[in-house]
Amino acid sequence: MSHGDRYLEEARFDRLRELRAAGPGAIADAHAGRTRRPLLGEDGRLFILAADHPARGALGVGDEPMAMADRYELLDRLALALSRPGVDGVLGTPDIVDDLALLGLLDDKVVVGSMNRGGLRGASFELDDRFTAYDIDGIVRDRLDFAKTLLRIDLDDPATAATIEATARAVTDASAASLPIMLEPFMSTRRDGRVVNELSTEAVITSVAIAAGLGSSSACTWMKLPVVDDMARVMAATTMPTLLLGGERTADPDAAYANWRDALALPGVRGLVVGRTLLYPPDHDVQHAVDTAAALVHDA
Repeated sequence: MSHGDRYLEEARFDRLRELRAAGPGAIADAHAGRTRRPLLGEDGRLFILAADHPARGALGVGDEPMAMADRYELLDRLALALSRPGVDGVLGTPDIVDDLALLGLLDDKVVVGSMNRGGLRGASFELDDRFTAYDIDGIVRDRLDFAKTLLRIDLDDPATAATIEATARAVTDASAASLPIMLEPFMSTRRDGRVVNELSTEAVITSVAIAAGLGSSSACTWMKLPVVDDMARVMAATTMPTLLLGGERTADPDAAYANWRDALALPGVRGLVVGRTLLYPPDHDVQHAVDTAAALVHDA
């Protein structure tokens, strides 16, 4: 896909707009009719596309501050990516997931509902990361397959306490519903007014230790972790199944692929959850980027 091309025909978007205008029944019907699949395939691995950034006001990719602002382009890139072999599913907020359901793109895919998007990027209250998107009841209602939360822990910000408590409740509710839930923990701090995630090996290990203990049961808890130095030590810190996150887009995709390949070989690592890096690669070749990552996950 080159910048500006379309994978989906415009008639699909016309139909999407008509269905949304017709009322909520169309969305409920789309979710009710979706063909589901087992969470894990034969190789026990998962490759999930992440598309929950816009709901937190994070629209930028690399040096393009509004790269994800065009919803039709985002949906088109997701449609292409979801059509590729080895792509197991998608992670999104209700607006994205409902659009994809109405477009008929979620059959036989693992669908992950993103929960806490209230910590808007750049806000003074960013660490008060309230659960403003899915809740567990909504994920169960729509027959989704997985829940996801972001847990940024700033020891100097009192708002962190409320986010930890809400995340613990989400883990407890997910366990009661027998619903897998992935936690994306970070030790975070403010630098020059911006929230920055600490990506040292020790910081990631500490975040895992805190997140793993949340909720009244860990039976359904997964981890979603960044690839950092000495990932073997990170993976030695948890017995929970782990998916690797892609992080920010870099100018050297080959280096990112190499880091993912090494980390995917570690015990406990089950796959990748990657969004902007693959949906908006520097050369805009979504198919190549997605196919490369899928091969790393499923051929590793």
